[in-house]
Amino acid sequence: MILHYKRMLAFLTGTSLFVIFAVVLVSSLSRYLLNAPIQWSEEVARYAMIYGTMFGTVLCYLHGIHIRFSFLEDAIKPAAKRFLQLISDVVALVSGGVLTYSGYIFMMKRGAINAPAMGIQMYYFQAAMVVGGVLLAIAALLRIVEFFTNKHQEEGK
Repeated sequence: MILHYKRMLAFLTGTSLFVIFAVVLVSSLSRYLLNAPIQWSEEVARYAMIYGTMFGTVLCYLHGIHIRFSFLEDAIKPAAKRFLQLISDVVALVSGGVLTYSGYIFMMKRGAINAPAMGIQMYYFQAAMVVGGVLLAIAALLRIVEFFTNKHQEEGK
């Protein structure tokens, strides 16, 4: 299950990066070759970057390559390290919930504003916080489930 989730997140992160690349490339070519700048290109690239950051953050969390203080983790015994990992996953779950809730409140208060260059309501772009929070909470739940199922498998051996 986690493998499929990681693949989905990798695809979404890569798609966001591709959108950024394509929009900036087309915008640059249009501006410098045709002398006709695309007005909405910066906004699309910015919002794709925000979504990509949300997807990439969750992907890094699942792969364990996010920024952390590993000196404490390296100094303790494996059993305590496993418990610390569980605490970390619970904190990630709570953080995902807080991000989802605060993103929803922010989106409801300011989402009706139109994006300056595109004229589209900001709900679609501000929803990135909600999406990121939900994805982080799901990732944390998957890791917590994996923590307990792997523990039972180890005890059965």
